[in-house]
Amino acid sequence: MQQLLVLSGKGGTGKTTVASALIQLSQAKAFADCDVDAPNLDLVMHQTVEPMTTNYFGMAKAIVNEEVCIECGQCQSQCRFDAIIHKQQKEAYVIDLNACEGCGVCELICPVDAIHLESVIDGQLKLYKDERVFSTAQLKMGSGTSGMLVTRVKKQMIEQAIDTDVAIIDGSPGIGCPVIASISGVDYVLVVAEPSISGMSDMERIVTTASRFGVKTFICVNKYDVNIEYTDKIEDYAKRKHLEFVGRIPYDIQAVKAINQGNTIVDIDCASGCAVGQIYETIKKRL
Repeated sequence: MQQLLVLSGKGGTGKTTVASALIQLSQAKAFADCDVDAPNLDLVMHQTVEPMTTNYFGMAKAIVNEEVCIECGQCQSQCRFDAIIHKQQKEAYVIDLNACEGCGVCELICPVDAIHLESVIDGQLKLYKDERVFSTAQLKMGSGTSGMLVTRVKKQMIEQAIDTDVAIIDGSPGIGCPVIASISGVDYVLVVAEPSISGMSDMERIVTTASRFGVKTFICVNKYDVNIEYTDKIEDYAKRKHLEFVGRIPYDIQAVKAINQGNTIVDIDCASGCAVGQIYETIKKRL
């Protein structure tokens, strides 16, 4: 299975809009949404079945057995993350799971063994499977295990679509842990760039990150006509770095209307959809 990952250096560039259009154009039998902090590919990928949902257990965190706790306060005094709170009305200590880092100091020093580390639910994996396989997940607010959850999303897709030739993955914005986990193991990256000074800087960071993994990288510019000067600079950058520049997508009010109606931009006749169609034809020759 070849994997095409769609990325952007920042949010709001149109990454998911392009990814959903490519999924429709290719009639992909396997795709995934690895933006686990804010997944929204499902809003335009209309599913015919209910998802199979699995709880995702992430890092271990401290749990207090209130019946055993003697309220000595040693755990609170030694917690460097201020994650242990004394509840006077409950006459016990409780753990703020958003603050707990699972270091285990409280478990070690508790004189009555009232504290233990336990894996907690950090999110939910979702799998839609009919004639197509769609893998996604929702990370629990405040969790720091996004990279591990992204890996599970990709693994779930691969295991459920073993006979699929090409899979398309909608990645996360930025270059943090979920992006690095998304890039690992893929064959191609399509960077959706924004024609602005910050958009170009973010694109360069994504390209550098992908190059460390030895992944073939394509570049396109969304809303290119908003700033022709920076669009030209991005295309020149691609040439200097020997990267393939695969197309320009115009700003298109019809695209906004399509997305707001829960459709992809290739479900209607519009300028942006035609541009992504040309990008798809170029990339298809490389896959």
